Amino acid sequence: MSADALSTRPPQRRRTRRRWGESTQGWLYAAPTALFIVFLFVLPLITVLQMSGSDWPLLAGNQGPNFPENFVKAVDNRFFTDSVIFTLTYTFLATVLLIVLGLGLALLVQESTRWKGFLRTAFLIPSALGLASASLLFYVLYSPIAGPFAEQMNALGISFLGTPEAALWSTLFLIVWRYAGFYMLLMLVGLQGIPDEVYEAARIDGASRGQIFRRITLPLLRPTLALTTILCVTGSLLAFEQFYILTKGGPDNSTITVVQLIYSVAFQGQNDLGVAGALSVIVLLALVVINFVQLRAFRTTEEN
Repeated sequence: MSADALSTRPPQRRRTRRRWGESTQGWLYAAPTALFIVFLFVLPLITVLQMSGSDWPLLAGNQGPNFPENFVKAVDNRFFTDSVIFTLTYTFLATVLLIVLGLGLALLVQESTRWKGFLRTAFLIPSALGLASASLLFYVLYSPIAGPFAEQMNALGISFLGTPEAALWSTLFLIVWRYAGFYMLLMLVGLQGIPDEVYEAARIDGASRGQIFRRITLPLLRPTLALTTILCVTGSLLAFEQFYILTKGGPDNSTITVVQLIYSVAFQGQNDLGVAGALSVIVLLALVVINFVQLRAFRTTEEN
């Protein structure tokens, strides 16, 4: 063996050990997150897939395969179509309101004024409150019996949750109050990522505020708009707490979301985890398709 080979072997071994140590350290850092994903996502997903293809009563466990029948029962449920239509309607309205209002608030607090810090804090404070707690708070506010505006509501004949339209818009008001500050923050981060030089060049060229907003702000804000839209659509399609606490699906079963239907099939009435699992798989596939379409739409717009 030559002297050159002997001289190069120790550095190679040290490099190999260093790489092995760095790889092991990386796996150790990633292990908690990997375990979190496995136990709270992968294993529950596998269980739901198993339930969707099995006869699985709530208190009796797995009674054997029942693959096609569960999906047929899920689609034939008398509330399935109405819950899908209501969930899509709610998702569209909530997404439009939150994106538009979040962008408007972000543009408002972006300006350097002495009220900027106060406004940012005021708009963001509701986001610190849990959705269930906020729903309970608004349930009391909307109450015609124990609410602080009960006398005025009864005198004027107002019922915030008494009709399907009122229940929908009252819940949307809660969601906008709770999440507008959060989406404002996301939009504000995107706006601050746009270089000031671009705006200065546009003003020098004589562009108006409307032209700057349409030609510069919106195109450069597209990645943030994509993120906020996906978050809002996904969260709205999975709506549960606000309707379960405020309306419990009423009045006349007009505010039942798909997730409420899954909960009802699993733990109320039918107590059938197999059909509930089939509904969950349908919702999961719908979410994957909708998010894929949104990503493709934003990517196509960006390329154009």
